[in-house]
Parts: sequence; C-alpha cells; structure tokens
Amino acid sequence: MSDVLLSGRGLGRRFPMPRRTLFERAGHTVALDDVDVDVREGSALGIIGESGSGKSTLVRLLLALDAPTSGTVEFAGRGVDARASARDLHWLRRETGIVFQDPYASLDPRMSVGRIVGEPLWALGVDGDRRARVREVLAEVGLEPDMAERFPHEFSGGQRQRIALARAIVHRPRLLVGDEPLSALDVTVRSQILELLTTLRARDGLTLVMVSHDIGVVQNLCDEVVVMKDGRIVEEGPTEKVLQQPQVAYTRRLLASIPAIDPDTSR
Repeated sequence: MSDVLLSGRGLGRRFPMPRRTLFERAGHTVALDDVDVDVREGSALGIIGESGSGKSTLVRLLLALDAPTSGTVEFAGRGVDARASARDLHWLRRETGIVFQDPYASLDPRMSVGRIVGEPLWALGVDGDRRARVREVLAEVGLEPDMAERFPHEFSGGQRQRIALARAIVHRPRLLVGDEPLSALDVTVRSQILELLTTLRARDGLTLVMVSHDIGVVQNLCDEVVVMKDGRIVEEGPTEKVLQQPQVAYTRRLLASIPAIDPDTSR
C-alpha cells in the first residue's frame, strides 16, 4: 500500500485564449497550476472540487490523454510522455482504464456491446479467448452475457454505465480512473456500481482514482482525498480527516454546499 503507482510533479496546463481584436495581446487561461499528487498502489484516491477547479484536467494529464504545459508524470516509476505516439503509450493503456461521466456519449452507437467491451483486448493485443473474456466481464458488472449482441441505445443509463465499466476493466488494468462516473445515475444504480467497484478493488487489488461531486461516494470508497480550487490542490489527506475536520475555509464551504448522498440509503 505504501508503493506509489502513479505520480505527478509540478503539473501545469495552460490553454491559449483567442484574441478578440487585432491589437489585443494573446493570453492564456490556467487550468492547472503546479500540482503534485501521488496515488498509492491498491489505494483509492478521491478528487473533489467545484466545476472548473481542474479535476478533469488533472486526470487527463495523469493518463496522458493530454500533455502538460509543465511538470512530469510517472507510472510505476516509468516516465509518461503524452506527446509520444500511440504505439509508445501502448504499455500505459494496458495498465489503465477510465470511465467517463456520460456513458452514452462514450459508447459508439454503431457497435454492438460485445465489440465495445472487447475493443481494448484487440487494440492492446491481450492474449487468450477474448470473446470468453467479454462474456466474463459482462457477468462481473451484472449484465447477461447474451447482451453482447445488442446495441447501446437498447439499454438504460445505469446499464450503459456498466457497459462502460466493463470496457474499462476488461483488460484487467492496475489502475481505474472514474471521471464523475456516477453523477448521471439514480441513487439505486449508483449504490450498485459503488458496491461493484468496492468488490473489484478488494478482489483484484485495483487502484482507483475517483473524481466526484458526491461526497457520499468519496467517503465510502476512497482512502484519501484531494481538494482542488482554481487549478491547485488546497487540501489533502485521509478521507475521514479531510471530510470531518477540514483545515481550509474553501473545503468547509465546499462540503457545506454539496449534498452528501449516502449510497447505503438506497438499499
């Protein structure tokens, strides 16, 4: 648990702003500013903060889905260069998976569920019976294996998120990142997905990074939490301590303003 699996040092990300007039000086907006973060293997890290605080930008940099303006990222002690070719980042994609907020937008409506879920196996060259693995992982997330022949529009929002989760874990990654993966779901489905994530972590030693506005999710799932504001980490530490005894005024205001949804209330 003490070994750092994923780390970022001095991470910054600036985006250019278009000039409104010919004579206006070109500027930029700072989405992330000198952020240091560590994710320990086998742990679950929660990232909370207001919209626009830099949460999604941070996870995109950590997974090499975007390149930092400054700073470095390492996974298992190996440097990550987001500007490298897809071929050179193949090793990182094999070790990581991600689930986004909107399951329908992240699923190709022209592809069957089986093709969607199995795509990482073919793209990453994972050995073994790939079709059997697709059926296996569908069962793991609570879907019938014969659903592999159907298409995303035939499923509910909760089922689509299960499909997205199946795709993210089908290749058995060491790290799973969720970028608001539960926020679009009702409380009952949210509780079921949370229970599934807890099971996967306990059974497979999966490391989790969870971006969430739902304090109940972070409190029930995450060992540690970082609080972000204006592209910087303003507070971090063990989840229980940060949520119950916040040391920063911003964290106290944030916790007071976000409804805490207890996943257990739906059971």
